[in-house]
Amino acid sequence: MPKLATPLTDTQVKNARPRAKAYTLADGQGMYLEVSPSGSRIWRMAYRQADGKSNRLTFGTYPEVSLAEARVKRAAARKQRADGLDPAQVKRDEKVAKTSAEVHSFEAVALEWLRKTAADRAETTQAKNVSWLEKNIFPAIGAMPISAIKPRDVLAALQKIEARGAIESAHKIKQLCGQVFRFGVSNDWAERDVTADLRGALSAVPQAHYASITEPKEVATLLRAMYNYNGHPYCTAALRLAPMVFQRPGELRAMEWTELDLDAAEWRIPGTKMKMRTDHIVPLAKQAVALLRGVGAMSGHGRYVFPSIRSDDRCMSENTINAALRNLGYTKETMTGHGFRAMARTILDEVLNERVDLIEHQLAHAVKDPNGRAYNRTAHLPARHKMMQRWADYLDGLRVAV
Repeated sequence: MPKLATPLTDTQVKNARPRAKAYTLADGQGMYLEVSPSGSRIWRMAYRQADGKSNRLTFGTYPEVSLAEARVKRAAARKQRADGLDPAQVKRDEKVAKTSAEVHSFEAVALEWLRKTAADRAETTQAKNVSWLEKNIFPAIGAMPISAIKPRDVLAALQKIEARGAIESAHKIKQLCGQVFRFGVSNDWAERDVTADLRGALSAVPQAHYASITEPKEVATLLRAMYNYNGHPYCTAALRLAPMVFQRPGELRAMEWTELDLDAAEWRIPGTKMKMRTDHIVPLAKQAVALLRGVGAMSGHGRYVFPSIRSDDRCMSENTINAALRNLGYTKETMTGHGFRAMARTILDEVLNERVDLIEHQLAHAVKDPNGRAYNRTAHLPARHKMMQRWADYLDGLRVAV
């Protein structure tokens, strides 16, 4: 029967001095203190693997790891052996997991997801997503391993956004975080999407509609004010074009010269920029073509029709049109850049009696044929060209009427 080691005492461990050769002090159950000639004292444990081969674990150096702490580590290792596990392999797996957690922080995973999925969204949306995360989420949980983040961690960051009154943004950023977590799950960096636990945790988004002017007399006043506006030429041109094409503000400000065929009088927006992810054709009235040819003399050398005044590599800011309307005296409760869509939809239908399906096509809404199938992007294009010309002529008539 093997001789049982007498457990060590704190005094024995503390007084262990180096010798000419390394030696050990046994504490029992495979654990011992290895004392080297240099004076280092290391806790180790010898054990046999399932295949009978000998192996050993290292628990750390004394006095950083005390005798009591080393015994706790020994007990854990013996429990692993009893469960049929190899303590050394468990330790290696934990080290890999820790390294992975450090590498796969929420910020790192989010940026990787944004990079890999960039082609699925418009550049303006990509930029907004990055900005949202950098300003609101990364400072709170960006450095945390994505696998260690709890629902309350995300909620705390979202509640700060909510406290500013940006309730809709808080909900959108929550959805954005959910996409990052699901990307992490698909790559085995996270166990699950923790934002699923936050359902109902945020205030409901208030129902709101984009303010718009739809009375022809008021539209006439607005148009005259717009044509007398003395802002930056890019802003002035975009402001005048907005009611003629009545597309979403994000699509208008991100218009690129390669999307325009001015000879054919068409603006072809790729699906990656559209809300419905479907290519969209906007027929251009002669007034719109003339305006764009004039802008070409200023920005035709670059990518964007309406570039940022700070850099030709970026398009106009999302607040530019709304800021111009505010300068003209129109509050956000009266008129917005998005409001040109409601203006066109209302007047084209109720005043000009245009076909509703053509209006819906121009708004890039889904329109079905009698069999329930979506029309393709060229449906009724000649008729839409004529409608858009009638609309531009109508706007001109309102503006110059006395």
